[in-house]
Amino acid sequence: MTGPNYIALAVPFFFLLIGLEIVLARAHRRRVYRLADAVADLGCGIAQQVVVAFAGAVLLAAYATVHDRFRLVTLAATSPWAWLLAFAGVDLAYYWWHRLSHRVNLLWAVHVVHHQSEDYNLAVALRQAILSGFTSLPFYLPLALLGVPPLAYATMLSLSTLYQFWIHTELVGKLGRAEAVLNTPSHHRVHHAVNALYLDRNYAATFIVWDRLFGTFAEEREPAVFGTVKPLESFNPLWAQVEYFVQLWRKARSLPRWSDRLKIWVMAPDWKPAGAAWPEPPVEGRVKHEAPLGRRGRLYAGLQLVPVVAATFVLMMWGAAMPRGTALLLAALVLWSLASLGGLLDGRRWARPLEAGRLLAVAAVAVAAAVA
Repeated sequence: MTGPNYIALAVPFFFLLIGLEIVLARAHRRRVYRLADAVADLGCGIAQQVVVAFAGAVLLAAYATVHDRFRLVTLAATSPWAWLLAFAGVDLAYYWWHRLSHRVNLLWAVHVVHHQSEDYNLAVALRQAILSGFTSLPFYLPLALLGVPPLAYATMLSLSTLYQFWIHTELVGKLGRAEAVLNTPSHHRVHHAVNALYLDRNYAATFIVWDRLFGTFAEEREPAVFGTVKPLESFNPLWAQVEYFVQLWRKARSLPRWSDRLKIWVMAPDWKPAGAAWPEPPVEGRVKHEAPLGRRGRLYAGLQLVPVVAATFVLMMWGAAMPRGTALLLAALVLWSLASLGGLLDGRRWARPLEAGRLLAVAAVAVAAAVA
């Protein structure tokens, strides 16, 4: 038993709060959203949820297998100790997964997706990597060995994810005494910044006490510059998922020593072997990447994302009960849509014929479904 899909159930509230954030920002004459960036953010989250629709059960089954066969302690699913251990354990495991995901290139190649946006708003919270569930699972398996039941683990993991949604905003200032214990928007703005003062700080999910305890805490003291040290310069959510892997591969190929070619995958993102010429763009004075499309083009991409979100929601809620072929077809159309819309936002020549093909494919599927 895995319990309800809390993330899927929260989707309407995500969009309601995003709308509220936009209204409040306009009321305060602040621009915290750019349409192209928001489409890319949501596209990354959609891509992740498409993968989770098929792989989520496998990941949970892997946890359950370790729990059932190798646990050292048996805790009843109704035991308050099991749920308390799950609550604290998931938060601590997340901290260490998150910290290492910033310090090991292979893990950073996955997690970097969440940091690529140069804006900071609630849509950024939904910008996720399709492989993050695979890289984080090993960090949670000790909880299975300690007897945390799969239901308690899955529930607390979902609640941890939901908590982190609201801290992705520029509109909430510091929150007084809560800042000492909880992760807050102020603390998490630090984490998403590329300012030298803020790099590799504040890894917490819910409790900032882990950062204070393990020496990775930094206070918000200066305006944050958001994004990554080397900007992505693309609004394509599928390219975002693989760009850093490509970057690592190219860097590895440029190195003369095989030992360095292998080492780069497990070293930190700021590691440079002797003689490597990898210039990094300055943070100060950085100008945000903009879509080459005009306003109408950006609006078209945004409107086309609406049915894609609806299709993804259907997959999240009922994908497991669908015929496998139907679910795969729906997933393929969603990913095709993301590739097409991302190409349009980046002004790629191939995007228009790809989009025309997508519209024809969607129409064909709709007609086939109507006459079936």
